[in-house]
Amino acid sequence: MPDPIAASTLQLPPGPWATVLDALCARFPQIGREQWLDRFTRGRVQGEDGTPLAADTPYRVGLCVRYFREVADEAVIPFQETLLHVDAHLVVVDKPHFLPVTPAGGFVQETLLNRLVRKLGNHDLVPLHRIDRHTAGLVMFSVHPDSRSAYQALFRERRIDKYYEAWAPSLPDTVFPSVRRSRIEAGDPFFRMREVDGDANSETRVDVVERAGRHWRYALQPVTGRKHQLRVHMSALGAPILHDPFYPDLAEHTGDDHAHPLQLLAKGLFFIDPVSGQAREFVSELELLRPV
Repeated sequence: MPDPIAASTLQLPPGPWATVLDALCARFPQIGREQWLDRFTRGRVQGEDGTPLAADTPYRVGLCVRYFREVADEAVIPFQETLLHVDAHLVVVDKPHFLPVTPAGGFVQETLLNRLVRKLGNHDLVPLHRIDRHTAGLVMFSVHPDSRSAYQALFRERRIDKYYEAWAPSLPDTVFPSVRRSRIEAGDPFFRMREVDGDANSETRVDVVERAGRHWRYALQPVTGRKHQLRVHMSALGAPILHDPFYPDLAEHTGDDHAHPLQLLAKGLFFIDPVSGQAREFVSELELLRPV
């Protein structure tokens, strides 16, 4: 089977290099020369047509080079996804905590997308939306390019209802159901978000489905889809989601704590199928850990 990871491309800029290898070493100094030589040997550096290049290929301005991202000693995510639905247009899967949806940072092979490509043998799979690596639950993928835009429009035009559950501290002085609206922008460091003054660009409906002493199980319905929106809104309400390593404060990074996953679950997706016209309802089979 071909590699499930899509190749990255680079059009070689003007420069003094004698070979493509020299240019790649200069462009990506964080990757050692020996690593690049190894990639050339394994056919992981190619021309625009997919033909492997030799390490001594002469440098040429404008040459389009394809290369494949790799992460040395990539951590294995010891949790498995579950396929809930497969048809000619959609794949719906339950994603476990800690598994990223697409390649990012230190994860290339260990992503939901690449696992599904290997499992289903379909290189046309494209995620229709994202959930955080720390969040578990439903993710929907487009199977066929011809119907992809119709399903993408569901999210763009807000014609899909998303339902999440989360365990967080109780809010006995808050009247539920409630709505949180605010302006969310990138914070510091870059991967955290924050609320700022200004016109609201995010909205979440919040309700309570279970009261268990000092922790409650909340129903969260995002109207918009800002990055980390539910985590930011719950933290701003005074009830940060249990085991959140980013909010309200950034925890010291010591690796994933598999015994204490973020207590946030993408539980339901509800919409009218734009291809069949039928009502669709997908519900995660996963359950959050009840606090003790």
